[in-house]
This record gives sequence, structure tokens and C-alpha cells, in this order.
Amino acid sequence: MGSGKEENTNTFIATDQSLSKQIRSLCTKMCICTALMIFLAFGILMIGFGFRGETDTYTAFPDEVYYMDYNVYNLSFSKKNEQIKLGFEIFRNTPLHIGPKQKDSTQIFAGNNLACASCHLNGGTKPFGAPLIGVIKRFPQYRGREDKMGTIEERINGCMERSMNGKMMPESSQEMQALIAYMGWLGRAAPSNGKIEGQGFLKVEIPNRAVDLGHGQRVFENICVECHGTDGQGQVQDNGLYLYPPLWGEDSYNNGAGMTRVITAAQFIKGNMPYGTTFDKPVLSDEEAYDVAGYINQKLRPTKPNREIDFPDLVKKPVSTPYGPYVDSFSVEQHQLGPFQPIMEYYTEKYKINKSK
Repeated sequence: MGSGKEENTNTFIATDQSLSKQIRSLCTKMCICTALMIFLAFGILMIGFGFRGETDTYTAFPDEVYYMDYNVYNLSFSKKNEQIKLGFEIFRNTPLHIGPKQKDSTQIFAGNNLACASCHLNGGTKPFGAPLIGVIKRFPQYRGREDKMGTIEERINGCMERSMNGKMMPESSQEMQALIAYMGWLGRAAPSNGKIEGQGFLKVEIPNRAVDLGHGQRVFENICVECHGTDGQGQVQDNGLYLYPPLWGEDSYNNGAGMTRVITAAQFIKGNMPYGTTFDKPVLSDEEAYDVAGYINQKLRPTKPNREIDFPDLVKKPVSTPYGPYVDSFSVEQHQLGPFQPIMEYYTEKYKINKSK
């Protein structure tokens, strides 16, 4: 009898100790959870007040205009807003409206299946991605290629004839006016002169050497083929439109387009390629962008007629314009592939002009 009572007492003590241990463990876990919740709440509070760590991945846009709402589908119904929406539709799906996929041949002005959005990224709202915010307010504008003050309609038609490898679109056409309405809406918050931070392309430090085509090919094969294909042919969607545009060949920009200039192409590539790159976190170095731009622009593409009449004042011709005539004695090859510094120095010394492209 005594031993049984002792056994029961021992069992009770053991059970009590086990229960105490479980309670202590539970209390410890509750303290840890409470501490984590306090830490998380503190972190959220700090973010709310604008305090972020060094690993912040948010892009700080260079100009407040980029924070506007540029979603055309948020516009209410009105005649003006419907014109803006049409302009965006033409901008995004250009071949369907004024290009080769337009069934009415009288309405075809673009000669390839590129879209305006192929170069003017994110609907024309990406910093250093050729944004169109404020562009309407920057016209009339002097254009060295024509050596005169030009209108926005003439500028759009310059794209039609070169980047789109097509022909001029009537300035009074519904499509032209819709594109202008869309661009005007994009610039509604831009200053009166239309100038914003992040317009154009990202600047690069031009290597003081000729383009290395072999290196450019390696960069293309390592970085660019995933989107643009091994032959630069781009990627076509099920609807027949390009998801990623071709970089050379018959369906690409012609050899009179601004993108055929190595420096211009390098600036665009540096700030925007590969897809998803932003101006503040470029993937490619200046030398990689420079060499791959030269490699791409040595490929065959359509020919722009009458290029010889471009830049009536040849002194104003960009140094990387890949076709003559020139007012200097440097070769066509050097104007295409560099080195560009000797050409720039020539114009500085002889004409007191500082050229950057």
C-alpha cells in the first residue's frame, strides 16, 4: 500500500513538472511572437514615414510628372477622351491602324510592323525611354536634319518615313490628330516649355575607340537573343504583332532612322535593355552598350531614299550619322563605328561646335 501511494505521488510530481515545462515553453513562444509583431509594426510605421533601408528597390523618378495617371482607360467618356484613347490604340498597335495589317490600303502609312511603342516605351512615359510627356509643348522646334523650324506633325511624319520605313501621313487625318491628342494628354502636367527630367535617352561615356564588333556580337548573343532572336527577328505574338521588335531586316527601321546612329542606339540600350532595365540600375556597361549598338547597326535593313538631302547644313550633321555626304574628311566607316572623339574634336576646333552624338 505504501509503495503504491509513493508511486502515485511521483507520477503527480512528474506530471506537474511536465506541465510547468510546457507552460514555460508556451510563454517563451508568445514572447517571441509578440516581439516579432512589435518589430513588424515598427517597420511598417517607419516605411509609412518614409524611412527605408539601403536595399530599397523602388525607382525614384527624376521628375514628378512621371507619377501622373497615364492609364487612358481611366478616362471618362467624352469626344475628346475617345480621341485620346484612339491615339493610344494607334500608338500601341500601329500596324493594325496605319501599317501593313490595315485592310484599307489607302490608310497604310507605316511600311513595317513596328509600333510607336517599340521605341517610346511604357506608352511614352518611361524616363530615358524616349518619353513623350511634354513633347507637344516643345514644338515648333528647330530640326537640324531639315535645317528649319518643324511642327509636331512633321516630326511624327519623320518617324513614319524612317523608323516606320513608310510614307508621310496627312496632317489632317483622324489618325494623326488622334496621336497628337494622346501626346497632348501625356503632357498635361508638363511645364509650359515641355522640358522634363528624363527626356530623351540616358547619356553614356563614349569609349575612345572604334566599336568592337566581336564584343558586340557576344553581348548580343548573351543578352539580346532571348527577346530579339538569334537573327534579330524579334518575337511575334498570336495576333501577328511584335512582342519584341526586330532589330534588323526588312521589318525593322530603315538606314535613315536616328537609331542607326551608334551613339543614339547605345544611349537607348544603356537605359532600357535588356527588358526591365531602368535608368538608375543599368545592366550593361557603357562599353557593352556601345559595342552591341554598333553590331546591330552593321546589319542589313531597308534603305531610306534621298538620304543625301538630310542636313542641308552639313556642319550640323551628328558625327555618328552612318551615311554621307559629310563636310569633313573622315571615312564613312569611322562615322559608323568610331572612334568618334577625333571627329568631335575636328568640329570643335574648326566650327566651334561641341557635338555629343
